[in-house]
Amino acid sequence: MQRFSQSPTDPNFVQNPYPFYDRLRTSGDLAWWDEYAMPCAASHHAVHTILRDRRFGREVPPELAPTIPDHLAPFYAVEAHSMLELEPPRHTRLRGLVLRAFTSRRIKALEPEITALTHEKIDTFPSGAPFDILTTFCQPIPVIVIARLLGVPDDMAPQLLRWSNAMVAMYQASRTRATEDAAAQAAAEFSDFLRSYIDTRRHDPRDDLITHLIAAEEAGEKLSTDELITTCILLLNAGHEATVHTLGNGIKTLLEAGTDRIDDKTVEEILRYDPPLHMFTRYAYEGITLYEHTFQRGDQVALLLASANRDPVQWPDAQRFDPTRPVTQNTSFGGGLHFCVGAPLARLELQIALPILWDRCPNLRIAEPSIYANTYHFHGLERLMVQTS
Repeated sequence: MQRFSQSPTDPNFVQNPYPFYDRLRTSGDLAWWDEYAMPCAASHHAVHTILRDRRFGREVPPELAPTIPDHLAPFYAVEAHSMLELEPPRHTRLRGLVLRAFTSRRIKALEPEITALTHEKIDTFPSGAPFDILTTFCQPIPVIVIARLLGVPDDMAPQLLRWSNAMVAMYQASRTRATEDAAAQAAAEFSDFLRSYIDTRRHDPRDDLITHLIAAEEAGEKLSTDELITTCILLLNAGHEATVHTLGNGIKTLLEAGTDRIDDKTVEEILRYDPPLHMFTRYAYEGITLYEHTFQRGDQVALLLASANRDPVQWPDAQRFDPTRPVTQNTSFGGGLHFCVGAPLARLELQIALPILWDRCPNLRIAEPSIYANTYHFHGLERLMVQTS
């Protein structure tokens, strides 16, 4: 396979990684990325295939598990129970229990709250002056929705956001020792808060997700307290981070395209065109030959979700944002065993919030050039300054 060098923190790449993905795809289904020292699946076919190939998985083979540094022990104590990082049979058990509580009915029931919250946030927009729609609209809506779903008071949302941002930064190419220390502290504080909150809900059950997760049972199995803590953290971190980026990227894209058509097709095109997560890695669990490359047990492969979404083999004129494009399943929510459990909620938030925003603010426009944050393998804006008139 061909080798490519591209720093994931290079400013030009951060602002627009898609030309690099185009170069990778022209070399074939797999390409070697020097900075990550691993092959990357760049085509839609390769990403789609490996996401569903049970010979690859998220969990590191036990004989290759690294020693956890003392300063990161609190962070990895949480990660140890994350279904995102586990494979069957434990993944099957955890996901099954979570889906018993995180039902489509419960998600659909949030529609009135999301609608009211969207109007509430738009009511706070300044009139005439430029403002950052990320902090006034895109960030608060998803985190408050998750907080309410879990049963946590709205006034905790800013603290949940701070903890979540600190922990999620561990997956960014710009990670430093300061990032690690902040993530470990956030993991410890977040865990302590949830441990106390879960204990309260055991004695005072309510109609919230934490209570339903406590009650969830399958074949006599229940979630342990540590598993409950990790699951709540995962739902918040994954649930809000992706939706914040998608809302911001989507608003930017819609304004630049000059379209006011916002329906389910538009939402799917937003997810395809500029997704919030660009890379997801897998370990090979045995010797595997794919696309003329042989993986040994323990080898990693990077699945470039955003590159797959721009593959012209799958989507004609893939570089163009087309809100009328027929819906074809994209890779933005992953696939296979680890398909995002929060995808229905993320879609619902986008389907509600964006049409209301365009209806309430028909003159919305970008006031300053937008800037993407240096957060790869996530892809989201640092700020998006807009005006409503």
